[in-house]
Amino acid sequence: MSTIIQENIECNKSLCQVPNTPSAAKKRWRSAFVSIYCSRALLSFFKDSPLDKKTAKVSQNSSSIILDIKPADNGFKIDQKSLTKLVKEKNANKLQNIGGVDGVASILETNVEFGIHGNVEDITRRRESFGSNSYKRPQRKSFFHFVVKEFKDLTIIISLLSVVSCLAFDMMDNETLARRDEDESLIAALFLLVISAISNFWQSRQFQKLSELCNNIQIKVVRARLHQKVSILELVVGDVVCLKIGDQVPADGLFLEGHSLKVEESSITQDEGDHVEVNCHHPFLFSGTKVVDGYARMLVTSVGKNTTWGEVMSSIIHDTNELQTPLQVRLNKLTSSIRKVGLAIALLALAVLLVRYFTGNTADECVNEEFHGSKKKFCVMVKAMRILATATTIVELVIPKGFSLAVKRTHVYAMKKMLVDQAMVQKLSAFETMGFATTICTDIAGSLTLNQMKVTKFWLGKESFDATAYSSIAPYFLELVQEGVAMNTTDIAYKPTSRFEIEFLRNPTEIAILSWAILELNMEMEQLMHNCKMLSVKAFNSHMKRSGVLLRRMGDSTIHVHWKGAAEIILKMCSRYYDSSGIMKELDDHERMKFEQIIQGMEASSLQCVAFAHKQLSEEDQEYDTKNKKIVEEGLTLLGLVGLKDPCCPGVRNAVEDCQYAGVNVKMITGDSVFTARAIATECGILRPGQDMVNGVVIEGMEFRNYTPEERMEKVEKISVMAKASPMDKSLMVECLKQKGHIVAVIGGGINDAPALKEADIGLSMGIHGTEVARLSSDIIILDDSFASMAKVLRWGRCVHKNIQKFIQFQLPVNVAAIIVNFVAIIFVKKGPLTVVQLLWVNLITHNLVALSLATEQPTKTLMEKPPMGWTKPLITNNMWRNILAQALYQIVVILTLKFKGRLIFNVCKKVRDTMIFNTFVLCQVFNQLNARKLTEENIFKGIHSNKLFLSIIAITIVLQVVMVEYLKWIEDTKSLNWWQ
Repeated sequence: MSTIIQENIECNKSLCQVPNTPSAAKKRWRSAFVSIYCSRALLSFFKDSPLDKKTAKVSQNSSSIILDIKPADNGFKIDQKSLTKLVKEKNANKLQNIGGVDGVASILETNVEFGIHGNVEDITRRRESFGSNSYKRPQRKSFFHFVVKEFKDLTIIISLLSVVSCLAFDMMDNETLARRDEDESLIAALFLLVISAISNFWQSRQFQKLSELCNNIQIKVVRARLHQKVSILELVVGDVVCLKIGDQVPADGLFLEGHSLKVEESSITQDEGDHVEVNCHHPFLFSGTKVVDGYARMLVTSVGKNTTWGEVMSSIIHDTNELQTPLQVRLNKLTSSIRKVGLAIALLALAVLLVRYFTGNTADECVNEEFHGSKKKFCVMVKAMRILATATTIVELVIPKGFSLAVKRTHVYAMKKMLVDQAMVQKLSAFETMGFATTICTDIAGSLTLNQMKVTKFWLGKESFDATAYSSIAPYFLELVQEGVAMNTTDIAYKPTSRFEIEFLRNPTEIAILSWAILELNMEMEQLMHNCKMLSVKAFNSHMKRSGVLLRRMGDSTIHVHWKGAAEIILKMCSRYYDSSGIMKELDDHERMKFEQIIQGMEASSLQCVAFAHKQLSEEDQEYDTKNKKIVEEGLTLLGLVGLKDPCCPGVRNAVEDCQYAGVNVKMITGDSVFTARAIATECGILRPGQDMVNGVVIEGMEFRNYTPEERMEKVEKISVMAKASPMDKSLMVECLKQKGHIVAVIGGGINDAPALKEADIGLSMGIHGTEVARLSSDIIILDDSFASMAKVLRWGRCVHKNIQKFIQFQLPVNVAAIIVNFVAIIFVKKGPLTVVQLLWVNLITHNLVALSLATEQPTKTLMEKPPMGWTKPLITNNMWRNILAQALYQIVVILTLKFKGRLIFNVCKKVRDTMIFNTFVLCQVFNQLNARKLTEENIFKGIHSNKLFLSIIAITIVLQVVMVEYLKWIEDTKSLNWWQ
């Protein structure tokens, strides 16, 4: 180190020409100079020490910002707190102080082009350092919560208080110390309540598992040079994420590269019109925001609870699963009405029993003591408590508590089955609403067609070329087409394993055009992208229906413009065209009409027509366009037309016919031309032969938009196909149909479908090709993008509604029979035929086993043979009331006959008779369960063999009842019966 100091001193002597024999002033100057350079030498010596690495402070002038970066313990040179603060504050100056986005990527050990390593060790290290992409959710309800909920029941509380008071009285009264039936009843009641809590706890866990499936979103990332899809839960800090229109930003991060990226930040700013442009100058992206335009790649800097969205969601402590569906609301109203009736009857019974007790009129087999003045006050209180518990039993009997559990059980079972049928339910209310649907509005791509497009036609000028004739096309012209395809695309083509295997990402139209150019025109995409530099990009969106690029060729520095999009739109932007020989010609009105006829011919063949246009800019245009980054939109030269065929989904015609046969109207609303829409609608069965000739059946969106409100309401039901429809047109049609009283389901996948999906009664989005915004706006996700699955959803919606009606038809006779039987028995003999513990056992069977058996009834073809039920129709139909009253009357007659004449008829003792009443009541519910299978059909056994679970539950119910009566007599206070009994 001394050598370094000496060299610095000698160097500065020569530079400053300091003499060898300095004066006193010069000596002081030299001393200061030596001190400065000694300090610098010392700093230089220690610059690589660990101490310097702990805190790096960038010293700037007064106008600069000091950034304090603290490294993490595991090797990263920055901690999560610094990363979160960096993005949240949106301070570009602070970002530049650490080298900009590239600097952050370097600190996070991320290659901005090839992503992170992505191996297990790398992912684990990042997750340990910066957390996982999940946030704090509402705490799951424990088993203890369900136990407490069971004990909150008013009837149970009163019954338990009665038993405890009786036990206390027995222990204080030596004469009755031997009578201890109450303690066994208390243990039995507690046991059955715990069993019920276990059932409810298991049901809640099943529902939560299904709900978690909806949150497993797939994200496109770049890892280890490969483009791949990973679960949003597997995203880590440092990941490079690919974003496109319709995606929801999955984490906080920074903009790496892209074009025309705009995001809607309403989820964090609450401003619906807040569209923010994100670029290199403003690179900050926040989770929960939605991409509304452009495409880009982003660097993830924060995940999970460290993100802006994660902080908001972590602060939400309520459980969203508690929200009630419309059917549950209707059932609650029914339950409330029944509760009022039961409460009135219970009060009447209580008054009768108290009057009879206090008047001394208690000479009955069920009451051993009469009230008299010498009775102890404590004894009177205990007796009054027993009478109150007896009256409360009526309330317990009359309230159909199984409705809520039956609805949830039906939902869970149907959700599982619908996953098998390629449909994921995000909102429970969609189950019930789907059963009432009267109209389905669908787009073409993805739902009616496979969304697997392929180029089948290529027009150069006015001549069509097939694949074998491409070699005859002028090389210069082919180069222009290849350049336009390679540079004007948002898709990615790459070779993940070998040079012969090509994979594509993003939308099907881009995939079809790219694969056509690569495989048939021998396009070298990487070489073309290397030879050109992008100056400006106008990304495709559904409003413009076109995309454009401004680029410079690296070889000759010429500036070129390429446009691609809907053929009729691109044609309007052109003033010239290339003929079949590659010669440029003027595009006059006559020639333009011929091209329009070509386009219409392809569209009538259900082809999607895409046009390519090009222009080389002059020196004057170059100077203006490169300065303003504006892409020329007029005076272009038409390169050619391609026709893309998207085959219809297998079985889509049958599915459409099934919906129409079920009384559900199917309407097509699409942005495609009238010719394409009419052709596909006829192919899929939406339009019958000759129907398209009827006035008002096939219209364009602008025509519908220009109608007066009265005209729209008059004609909306007649429309079957709406072509060239904007997102506003689709929402307007849904609004009109709802005003006409229709229950509307909308199928969509694009970002612009989100308003219509929200406006509809049921929104259904695409699972494969749909955008994340559409999926978040929908109620149900069609996982295979097929309309055939949509028909299955309709069938399941009706099945869910029918199964719940079946349970209502089963449950109400149980309650009606039990309340009348117990009320009559209490009035005449002062004690009901069923004890509280026996009632708990009956509820355990009906609320769990029977609810499960009826919830698992499969949808049948007969469900699609009837028109949809409206919201205004009553939940309990006239046929159901007939069945309910008949079944209740049958049970009342049987049980009361056994109660009053059972000992005489069967010549048995009182306890055997009571056991027979209990056993008969349970077996009555087995037959009631069979009757509830069919709401209107007379043959209740039709198709029963196909539901093995239903038969198994009947067998289990009978076996459990035998075990309860014969082997667990202490629980229900029963006596063994012989086979005849």
